[in-house]
This record gives sequence, C-alpha cells and structure tokens, in this order.
Amino acid sequence: MPYDANDPRSALSTAGATPTGVPRAATYRQLHDGPADVTESGGGATWWTRSQAMVVAFTEALPGDRLVAETAGEYGLLVLDGAGVDVHHDSGDVTVDRDSVIVVPPGASDVEVTRAGNVVRVFAAALEPELAARCVNHDDYDPADHNVADYQPWPDPPDGHRVRAYELADHPSEPGRLGSIFRCSTVMINVFDPHDEPRDPTMMSPHHHDDFEQVSVQMDGNYVHHMRVPWTPDLTTWRDDEHHHSEGPSIVVIPPPIVHTSQAVDHMRHFLIDVFAPPRIDFSERPGWVLNADDYPLP
Repeated sequence: MPYDANDPRSALSTAGATPTGVPRAATYRQLHDGPADVTESGGGATWWTRSQAMVVAFTEALPGDRLVAETAGEYGLLVLDGAGVDVHHDSGDVTVDRDSVIVVPPGASDVEVTRAGNVVRVFAAALEPELAARCVNHDDYDPADHNVADYQPWPDPPDGHRVRAYELADHPSEPGRLGSIFRCSTVMINVFDPHDEPRDPTMMSPHHHDDFEQVSVQMDGNYVHHMRVPWTPDLTTWRDDEHHHSEGPSIVVIPPPIVHTSQAVDHMRHFLIDVFAPPRIDFSERPGWVLNADDYPLP
C-alpha cells in the first residue's frame, strides 16, 4: 500500500506491500462514554483496555494516586498534560515533572502521582496475563487473533534494567522523521506532536500491517478512523468500509491486515499516540527514527 512520496513512511521496508488475509474488526473505546474501570487511591480514574498483544491503562491522574504493578517485563509509561510522578523501583527512584516517556523495568513498581494530568501505561499482554484479565474487553481475545504473530520480546538493555525517562521536550520533531519514537524490550511508543488544525484530506496515508496490531491512544480531539478490509477471492469475507468518528480520549485497536488511516477533523487540539508490541522492525531500521535506540539493541 504505497504512501505519498512526501510521507516519511514511504521509505519503510514495509511500504508497498499488498495486504492478505481476513482481519478482525477494528474496535473503538470512547472512554468518557462510560464510567472508569477503577477509581485510584487519590480519586483519579483508570480505564483498562487490551488488544491481542497489548494492555493499555489510561489514567486521568490526581495527586495521591498510586499506580502499582508487578510485571514480568518492562513497560512503557507516558506522563502527559502537566502530570508529575515519582517512579519507585528497586533499581532506583526517578522524579518526572515534564511530559515524558518512561521505561519501567520488570518487577515491582509504584508510580506515585504528584501533579494532576494524564498517565498512560503500555504493557505486553503475553507477559502480563493478570493485567490483561483486568481489561473490560478481555474476553474478546478468546480465541486469540490468529493474524497477529506470536509475541517475541526484544533484547534487554546491555547496561541492565533501570528506570529510564525521556523528556519529550528534548526530542522535538524533525523533517523526515515520523513522530517521536521510543522502544524498550517489550513495546514501542510513537508520540505525535499536538496540533490544532484538521488533516488535509488530500494527504491521507492508508496502509496496513502484515502481522501486528496498532493501538492508537487518542488523547485529545476528534478523529475519523478510516478502515478497509482487503478483498479476497471469498466474497463472503468482504466488509463495508468504516469511517468511525471518535472523540478523545479513546482507544482504537487496529488488527492486521486492515487498511487504515486516521484523520484529525475540526479546529481543536489533536493529540495521538500509537503503540506497538513488540517494537516495529521497520521503524527501527530507519536511522534516527528511534530516539533511544542506543539503549536497546536490535534482535
């Protein structure tokens, strides 16, 4: 599925491939359409949602919240929209008071919220079955999505596990690079710059993934998520295109090999984050795209 020549993804090794197979339907969870799944210790609200490969915990955090986890693998922690946290772990404690992507090591961790804002945690579902079981849509993945490749973690950091914090302000956008991408041994996080304008409808980017999901964490703004199921010789598998209007905050799960693209609409703040598990090899192959690549080797 080719990209526009001006799209940074046009140079990816996966660009131009033809989708095959019949995907599951995309799923959309508009968080404010219902009550939170959990009220945290400080009064904050958390929604737990999963895909085949990922668990996403979205917290509208308040001071005094304690986000505690015991994990088999690393996980990604996003501290956004003015939030402040103290991350406690046996490897050391880290204070974060600016928008950041944080890698939390395996084992027991305690994220203490010191200032209100949004906190998003991203886990590899295969490594954290107890966290996956918390998700309201857990039963959707019994049976599993056979189009998603079996989960394989990437190598651990050569200098050992520790809490690693990457402040987004230290990694401004650059021409020719797609968003701000960080990875660890379990997940990859791509943070796009917030913006106020709708997307140019003549500059969309329909594409697909052969065997991995994309979960879009729609932090703010209105989007239309366009989805197309590839035609196969079996007409009974064909489905109508979807053009799903979604208001933030929302979680959108895009299974392979759906052809998809997301369109920011209306004049308002738009803020979107894409997450993947395990990390994407095609993004990792592009020099300079993964901003913490020196910390995590390729497989």
